[in-house]
Amino acid sequence: MLKQLCSLLLFVGLLGCYGGVDGLGVNWGTIATHKLPPKVVVQMLKDNGIKKVKLFDADQSILNSLAGSGIEVMIAIQNDLLGSMGDYDVAKKWVEHNVTQYTNAGVNITYVAVGNEPFLKDYKDRFTNVTFPALQNVQNALNDAGIGNSTKATVPLNADIYESPSYNPVPSAGRFRPDITDVVSPIVKFLDKNNAPFTVNIYPFLSLYYGKGQFPIDFAFFDGVSAPLIDNNGVEYTNVFEANLDTLISALKAEGCGNLSIIVGEIGWPTDGEQNANALLAQKFYNGFARRLAKNVGTPLRPGYIEVYFFGLLDENAKSTLPGDFEPHWGIFRYDGQPKFPLDLSGQGQNKSLVAAKNVTYQAKQWCALNPNAPNANLTKLEENVKYACSMADCTPLGYGKSCSGLDGNASASFAFNAYFQNQNQNPLACDFEGLAKVTTQNISQANCNFTIQIAPSSSPSSPPAPAPLADAPGGATGHSPPSDNGPKGAKGSSSPRTASMGSSPSAVAVLILLALVLL
Repeated sequence: MLKQLCSLLLFVGLLGCYGGVDGLGVNWGTIATHKLPPKVVVQMLKDNGIKKVKLFDADQSILNSLAGSGIEVMIAIQNDLLGSMGDYDVAKKWVEHNVTQYTNAGVNITYVAVGNEPFLKDYKDRFTNVTFPALQNVQNALNDAGIGNSTKATVPLNADIYESPSYNPVPSAGRFRPDITDVVSPIVKFLDKNNAPFTVNIYPFLSLYYGKGQFPIDFAFFDGVSAPLIDNNGVEYTNVFEANLDTLISALKAEGCGNLSIIVGEIGWPTDGEQNANALLAQKFYNGFARRLAKNVGTPLRPGYIEVYFFGLLDENAKSTLPGDFEPHWGIFRYDGQPKFPLDLSGQGQNKSLVAAKNVTYQAKQWCALNPNAPNANLTKLEENVKYACSMADCTPLGYGKSCSGLDGNASASFAFNAYFQNQNQNPLACDFEGLAKVTTQNISQANCNFTIQIAPSSSPSSPPAPAPLADAPGGATGHSPPSDNGPKGAKGSSSPRTASMGSSPSAVAVLILLALVLL
């Protein structure tokens, strides 16, 4: 009996090692040039005890891989489809094709996200009048399909749709923005009537980033602050997450729906691309937040359990950098499923690593580097080729305060050339750059700056890789833009349009060119 008891305790202990907080999920974005196979990602989720996942579409291969896993899934209807969902027959067919087909096959779809932050200001009201009709029709289609009790429609919204007035900037004074109340109010009441959750995306990092030195950095974390925000009711707020969420709860109360359930659809901290975007601060944020979730303390206005989805699971190197150079770097895992920092998803505060992706296949161990002996090198040629490489690849780790800021001019140019080379599946023609580059089998990574070797491309058909400039056809390569899914993040002060495109921001390219001048 004693032996059996010890075995049982050991089994329970092992479950604790790999179990996550009950309310914790992750966002699985796919805006990347090279994606891990869905089955590899699903196994990684299971290995880490992650039981909930939020998607930004209804991708067939991903949903098939989730069948039978037991993982709860939120799928999404992209914003461009919201208008067509105003037709009930269209919504019904979408539900049949993207929901019931998969629930019947063993996919545990619990939510359908109707759009993603459709009220961002830079959309200029493009989706303002189509979101609510789409929500109604999708939920009604779910109800008519007989799954409306287990699968709910919701609308992930950015956190700048509610606020407190400037004369009383406390959470208890929270209200929906006056210019959008007439749009949000019927959505809130419809969600409440259908026992569906209100989904909001909250980003303490963006509060810090857009605060431009006015936002106290400690208020973004969970270790307490010397000067807490004190509400009119005497409640003290020591972090922006609590204050933000309670501002929303006050806004919901003002609409007569104070008990409406809430999901935090996105929250996270990037690890590169900006001086406060690094692995140390990300580790501090995530571990502090996980400890908080494990205690089920909630917020002063909503104690208890909160369902939360970390953003995000994996880095996405093809995301737009319009909001900032940090956009490709939100993952708690690298692009290849390697963990970036210790993180205890159980919230017990242990210094332990996440379980890495298994059976990942990489391309050959070779890199594209600047050829220091290149004939006829000149500033104009170098500048043009560096610009080209960074317009087609991710150069955001370069520049002040970023992971590759310590590189000299030679290494910086090599970083750009290699990023492009890897994106083009190591095609030899993609490492030419008018004779300025060459392929090497020597790992040219330095210190904290990783010169990527991309994962092997999928076996699905694709267009042939493009050559580097003048390596083959005149004019070089042309790029493509993947569909917009999940960036940028909506937050107070953030209203950039969601455009996904290859390439680094102009600031990153400018810094790279400046560094490369060392060559001359």
